[in-house]
Amino acid sequence: MSFPERFNVVLIGMPGSGKTTVGKRLAQEMDRPFVDTDQLIERRFGKPLQQILNEEGSHGFMEKEESVILGLKVSGHILATGGSVVYSHKAMDHLARGGVILWLDLPLSVLQERLRGTMDTRGIVRGPHQGLQDLYEERRPLYARYADLRVSVVDKSDQEVVEEIRLLLHTRPWRREEGVRWIGF
Repeated sequence: MSFPERFNVVLIGMPGSGKTTVGKRLAQEMDRPFVDTDQLIERRFGKPLQQILNEEGSHGFMEKEESVILGLKVSGHILATGGSVVYSHKAMDHLARGGVILWLDLPLSVLQERLRGTMDTRGIVRGPHQGLQDLYEERRPLYARYADLRVSVVDKSDQEVVEEIRLLLHTRPWRREEGVRWIGF
């Protein structure tokens, strides 16, 4: 059995890992609707992510992010999430119930290049003196915990990543485990 049409493909990973770019292309190629949860947050609260962070801090931002995710009721979509979604077990459980969680993984050195000069403007949830390396080391175990599948995106074009994801989704049988997760075996 191929990947069920009614289930979402949820992309997680560090800021700069390509979730939105790959997600849009994947949605187009799989003929599925695309949702970027960061854009949903901005629309719902009428402010850019960085402004929310500046005004309400990381805790306030993550409460808003969690509420938006928990209110998301879609099926058969490609979802690109914010990098901080993994801090909320409730949000990740909600996303897992509706589909497969796919981690786009990049090494720190590549992320450093991609995010150079944008850490204070992109709306990245982090502690006051937390650099990218600290954030990377903190989040990697969370991405690993929640991911059903991991795709390394280093040295690959967006199209190559999309093709790898499609191959993973459509060449494996899928079964429900513990009533929550879809596991390919």
